[in-house]
Amino acid sequence: MIAAFSVAPSGIGSHPDGSVHDAVAAAVRVVRDSGLPNRTSSMFTEIEGEWDEVFDVIKRATEAVAPFGSRISLVIKADIRPGFSGEIDAKIDRLEAALEERADR
Repeated sequence: MIAAFSVAPSGIGSHPDGSVHDAVAAAVRVVRDSGLPNRTSSMFTEIEGEWDEVFDVIKRATEAVAPFGSRISLVIKADIRPGFSGEIDAKIDRLEAALEERADR
């Protein structure tokens, strides 16, 4: 499975300017330390693995954000495709190949 998630604190403890980069860094550190394939963009972190291990990492990343505010917002989107792995990169590779093929026409 690939899960894309976003976790952010709100309430007491947030930066005066509204930035949550310290909290996000704490969450991303958990993801990267997990050893599972992952990537982070400006709005989401994607992680790939088996159901239980992915959701364990998401739970721990959410817990890492807790000290930064009185509430936590968590958004998760999952692509569950049994029998497939390496899709975090393979899906992008297929997209890029399709774009190149289209450009050659």
